[in-house]
Amino acid sequence: MSNTAVWVPIPTEYYWGWLIPLVFGVIFTWRYRHDKARLSNGIWFSLFFYSFLALLAMTIFGTNNHWLIIICGAIFISFILLLGVLFFLQAFLLLWNAWIVWRHESHTLANMLTLILGLAILILPFVASAIGNRVPQPVNTFITIFPNLVIFYVAFWFYNYLTMLVIYQFNHPRLRQDYIIVLGAGLLNGDEVSPLLAQRIMRGVKFYQKQQRKTGHPAIMIFSGGQGPDETVPEGQAMLAYAIAHGLPAAAGWAETKSTTTLENMRFSKRLIDQGQIQAPRTIFVTNNYHTFRAGMFAKQAGLKADGIGARTARFFLPDAIIREYIAIFARHKWWHAAATLGMLLVSVVMVWLDLYSGQL
Repeated sequence: MSNTAVWVPIPTEYYWGWLIPLVFGVIFTWRYRHDKARLSNGIWFSLFFYSFLALLAMTIFGTNNHWLIIICGAIFISFILLLGVLFFLQAFLLLWNAWIVWRHESHTLANMLTLILGLAILILPFVASAIGNRVPQPVNTFITIFPNLVIFYVAFWFYNYLTMLVIYQFNHPRLRQDYIIVLGAGLLNGDEVSPLLAQRIMRGVKFYQKQQRKTGHPAIMIFSGGQGPDETVPEGQAMLAYAIAHGLPAAAGWAETKSTTTLENMRFSKRLIDQGQIQAPRTIFVTNNYHTFRAGMFAKQAGLKADGIGARTARFFLPDAIIREYIAIFARHKWWHAAATLGMLLVSVVMVWLDLYSGQL
């Protein structure tokens, strides 16, 4: 008796089902092309991605090809197990990263976010359990429901932020740019370009050189950054000098020396661009990879039509930097999130009331 798998024709409804990820994919693509720095785009990408995976799994099972099903099933199970291990070890991974950051960076609150998050994941469940054993049942129900809703809400938007941050890294602007803005990041010892800032400058210079080499299209690099209280020269001036020393023609660089924030980087750079003679100039900005998505939000806020490219960042620094960026993005819409939190509070109260009411029946 033959053990050869029989190929069963795939049901017609599976083909129609592919319209679902197709529609979500089209919506995401349209929205992303119009505004790359929109956090809600992550929802549409997730709808596309997970509906695509679901339809792919249904189609694979529909083939009745045992080897194909076994191989794909093994890949899927391995991936789920990996996610489970990472989820189980997340607190320890965060603490390990915090220890590395502690060794290499200054001991500021901004550089201790992975330490705080790791300790919170380990300690809070025990705190919640201890409190729950000492309070009345309605209060215990409330402190079980409300914090979990808030955690789910924050994690949901963090996942969307990570999704869009990763997608943004695949941005590859055409080599026809008129302006390349490099965002400042602070100087060392008052007048020295830091390694992180040097990464940004050289990322921009290499793009400029590649464009010149392949297309010959002229571009102006704008180095944007004012003078901080502990700096002896404006960042923009120090950045321009560093770029010229590393191969940028002096005539191809401008220094913007008044800005003190990323939003001002964009606004003041736009003023310089608007003074030029180019109609509808093509512009990009350069920052570190973890900062590209939020910087894109500031560019939009400043009325500057520009996408970003990211310079590499030390891997050990990324988790802390990404958490810090998310907190900043989350705070930009604090009133919306406050309203959502109030809604979750009301839902929690209603659920406690329903629990009490059902217990009295």
